[in-house]
Amino acid sequence: MLTLQKTILFILYLIILMKNTTVILAFALISMICSTACSPKVGMPNEKDLEAYLLTYFKDNTHGLYFALSKDGYSFTDINNGDPVVAGDTIAQQKGIRDPHITRGNDGAFYLAMTDLHISGQRAGYRTTRWERDDSYGWGNNRGFVLMKSFDLVNWTRHQVIIQDLFPELDVACAWAPQTIYDPEEDKMMLYFTMRIGGDGKTKLYYAYTDNDFSTLVSRPQILFNYPNEAIQILDADIVKMPDGNYFMTYVAQENPGGIKKAVSKYINRDYVYEEPQIDFEDGACEAPNVWKRNGENKWVLMYDIFSVRPHNFGFAETSDFETFTDLGHFDAGVMNRTNFSVQKHGSIVSLTKKEAQQLAKKWGLDMVF
Repeated sequence: MLTLQKTILFILYLIILMKNTTVILAFALISMICSTACSPKVGMPNEKDLEAYLLTYFKDNTHGLYFALSKDGYSFTDINNGDPVVAGDTIAQQKGIRDPHITRGNDGAFYLAMTDLHISGQRAGYRTTRWERDDSYGWGNNRGFVLMKSFDLVNWTRHQVIIQDLFPELDVACAWAPQTIYDPEEDKMMLYFTMRIGGDGKTKLYYAYTDNDFSTLVSRPQILFNYPNEAIQILDADIVKMPDGNYFMTYVAQENPGGIKKAVSKYINRDYVYEEPQIDFEDGACEAPNVWKRNGENKWVLMYDIFSVRPHNFGFAETSDFETFTDLGHFDAGVMNRTNFSVQKHGSIVSLTKKEAQQLAKKWGLDMVF
């Protein structure tokens, strides 16, 4: 096979021999080859190369995006000393984001999905009404998400995906908590989320597929899972692939109190089997489950947002079989710790290589060695 350099020299030789019309085509071919051969090839890292963790979260008082890094998966340090890395009013239609979720795709890129919603937009001066639309659409009535994609956690593409505009027949009352996972059968990133149709409807779990640029939806939202009791709202799904190839979904059922439940399926987008017990360890209500793997270990951590305690905090539990869970307590009240932040909300965690973590720390001036 010709190397890139030999190929370019060969085309240049043709330019000398052929007419001017061919020169244009030759230069176009050179440009195409360089674009393909010189672009970074990232791909999925090997698990042995994963040596750090990135936590994403938001705060109610800023509606901005925050990052925190960890070397061991137990102690996390905010990379911008507790300030947002991205202000919500710079990326969202409603001038605020909530519920950030990050994952890695099969192409090695990071996919970051967020709710486009500012619940205090009127007080902040962004609108003259409590919600974007009238109160008949219910609490937090918004219509879509902010989607971002990056190969290095520093340079990002960004797109607003307003479901109501893409599918006006749906009469979207709210669209919250978007998350992504790669679907090997469809060879696409699957976006799954909470949505309420019509102002008097219940929130349910839906999914759709995105394009490769993570810029829009290429399929109509479909139901992901039906709760046995239709009077109960469900929300905040999180899906991970288990070692046996099945898919493990955690979600919130707004019972009394609302808590974390689990369901398993051999399919990523359907046939999840209902299980009655809640798997969190809280006396009060919690939400926003996220399951992530400890690097190099046969252990997974369930993290969730405890909005029923003051001050606001995260809870943690650990499992090796997705059946039994061990209580790890809360941030700063157990084995999990924060070094320079507090009152974080709706978190997600993804594993990083040493190079990725060091590059992100350097970008934000964080003196942290991995």
